[in-house]
Amino acid sequence: PGAAVVNISSSRDRMSQPQTESYTAAKGGISALTHAMAVSLAGKVRVNSISPGWIETDDTVWTGPDADQQPAGRVGNPLDIANMVLFLCSDKAGFITGENICIDGGMTRQMIYHNDFGWTFQGGSNA
Repeated sequence: PGAAVVNISSSRDRMSQPQTESYTAAKGGISALTHAMAVSLAGKVRVNSISPGWIETDDTVWTGPDADQQPAGRVGNPLDIANMVLFLCSDKAGFITGENICIDGGMTRQMIYHNDFGWTFQGGSNA
């Protein structure tokens, strides 16, 4: 009773770059596994997942465009993820199960098109 599982996926479960099919599929699988486990273990264990975006695990402090492109204004750090894990394992999250929470500073909510905000696409076909 009161047990919780927190799987770690990636923001790549919902967006991709070219030539990342294996990684994207694996992370998407973790997200799907999470909601399936939540249903199978209902009443016994709450199961959720976290999809981190860019999390800097070294002591590098990113500034300029790398930080500015993030709607949160910075690159993430391990505590951003750890704090959510602690919350999801706590009684405060007792009504949350089967969810995949994206912690990416807002990057997956940002739409960018050619010539938007000074950004210019420079590349060829992905085919």
